[in-house]
Amino acid sequence: MKKYPRLFVILLLLVAFAGIVHAQTEPWKPGQLMQPKDLVAMINDASAPQPLIFNIGPAGLIKNAIDIGPVSKKENFDSLKSFLAGVNRDREIVIYCGCCPFKNCPNIRPAFKLLNEMNFANQKLLNLTTNLKTDWINHNYPMATHQ
Repeated sequence: MKKYPRLFVILLLLVAFAGIVHAQTEPWKPGQLMQPKDLVAMINDASAPQPLIFNIGPAGLIKNAIDIGPVSKKENFDSLKSFLAGVNRDREIVIYCGCCPFKNCPNIRPAFKLLNEMNFANQKLLNLTTNLKTDWINHNYPMATHQ
């Protein structure tokens, strides 16, 4: 009888360890995920310090965002890197893709790793866990007037 509770504990530990390992593979920390409503509040408050917002994917352009394009393409990655070279490392930067769920996105990890490698101190990933349409557009959050 004692064998089964011990096996259960071992299985629970393995599952917990797998979760920790998975969490450590992402280049961002949970505190670096910015909720869409928080970015909306910043965009809508002209007196608030405005972050640099980069669209690093093929989805639509959020209001005030700089359209880099999918950074999975070398030329767009290089463009982002060049743009960031002249930016103060303490500046708040928000990146987003919105093409698909995070687990499938080919753009967010290379861009966030680049921010880390360039020693930025205040980088965020917009938490569009499903996609831009579901997590931003369907909430009538601000988009650029012309794209």
